[in-house]
Amino acid sequence: MKTPLTKSDCVIQILQTATVIWRESRRFFRPFGLTEAQFNILNLLGQSPNGLCQRELSDRLVVDRSNITLLLDRMTAHGLLVRNDVPGDRRRYRVCLTEKGLSLWRRIHPHYEKALAHLVENLAAEDTKQLLKNLQEMELQAKTWKEELS
Repeated sequence: MKTPLTKSDCVIQILQTATVIWRESRRFFRPFGLTEAQFNILNLLGQSPNGLCQRELSDRLVVDRSNITLLLDRMTAHGLLVRNDVPGDRRRYRVCLTEKGLSLWRRIHPHYEKALAHLVENLAAEDTKQLLKNLQEMELQAKTWKEELS
């Protein structure tokens, strides 16, 4: 007789899936000379022709905020990004892709979209919607762990 699945089985499976996706994404981006975090920045900026402020990038990224400045510094040193002053606010700047960065993003992005499609190709559209809804709910719940467990 098979043991019934538990809630912890669900969380363990999510963590195992995330681990495999992160590992494979590192392999995917390595030939392009990027980390997955650097591609996340390229991808956000590639879809934002006017650039984004560092705070906006931090809010949207799938990396720890403490790493954003270092990531931007490295990518700027490689000629992929430029920081432009924001008129009227000397404390802020807008991060934009350079031609080199935009060219790299355009080269990678179709392959990335194909890889994402492959991840969900065996899921029906309705299952994909439900999965997304469930994961978003779990994310909200995870953000309240500390309060709930105190």
